[in-house]
Amino acid sequence: MNIKRYAMIDIPCGSNIEDAVGKLLEYKTKGILACVDFNGHMLYSDTVTMDDAYKEIMGCTKEEYEESQRIWRENYWKEETTFAREVVPNLAREYMVEGRKFIDSSKWKLWDKVVSIRLHDLYHGMELDGALRVMKILSNKGSLEEASHEMNKQGHSGMSYSLTLSIIKEFHDRGNEFAKYVKEDL
Repeated sequence: MNIKRYAMIDIPCGSNIEDAVGKLLEYKTKGILACVDFNGHMLYSDTVTMDDAYKEIMGCTKEEYEESQRIWRENYWKEETTFAREVVPNLAREYMVEGRKFIDSSKWKLWDKVVSIRLHDLYHGMELDGALRVMKILSNKGSLEEASHEMNKQGHSGMSYSLTLSIIKEFHDRGNEFAKYVKEDL
């Protein structure tokens, strides 16, 4: 029985399927048996093809994958355009008005600018909504613990948490006090 021995090769972190297949094909050209573990899928230099690698890893051919990504991008940009055109103007007015309930008038112009910018980012203003909820608690003599509880139940990622906290610090009279409290609470 002839057992094939494959040299395990490493590919750099962040490599894609094309990188892995390309590396294996280099080994194949040299007549060297090699394999690579690509996200838990073993690929072998003597049998690898681009489409087979895509089928193994993505469940479809490279062409099918690229077409699905093209359709996804097209739909994403349609949704983003619709959101920007139809939702943002009303939401911006709502956030600007709501913010004026908790923010000193000297910061309203900056608040309006931040609202406009944040509504067009990845989170579509989710961090504005979260900040307003916390600022409402702080403005109504709520405890730091209550405000922290509100912040924690909002389902933030690390980035959105930081953005929300920065907004509260910048715009609310008790913002620095709140930021100090939640950092100690971590």
